Formats: sequence, C-alpha cells, structure tokens
Amino acid sequence: MSNFAIYMIGIVIVAGALAYGAYALSVPPVWIGVGAAVILGFGLMGAVKKTRGPSNGPRR
Repeated sequence: MSNFAIYMIGIVIVAGALAYGAYALSVPPVWIGVGAAVILGFGLMGAVKKTRGPSNGPRR
C-alpha cells in the first residue's frame, strides 16, 4: 500500500470521527458536510504535498 493511500485512510478516519462528534453535539447536517469536505480537501492537498517526488523547480 502506498504512502498516499495510508495518509488518505488516516484523513478519512479523522474526518469521520470529527463528523460523528459534531453529530453527537447536534450540529446541523449541512455544516457537518461542509466541515468534512474542508477536512478532506486539506487532507488531499497535504497527502499530495507529502508524497510527491522531488520537484523540478525552475532552472537557473
């Protein structure tokens, strides 16, 4: 299993746990969905940043 997949599984678990906690606190479902989408988006960006190879930056 790749590092990217492991990272994303962790992010999904965190998002699910936070969504469940928000549900237990009676947060409206719309805001739970918005929060979960934001967490997954940041997680995806972080996973890509952590697992990509060395960048081919500008040549000087």
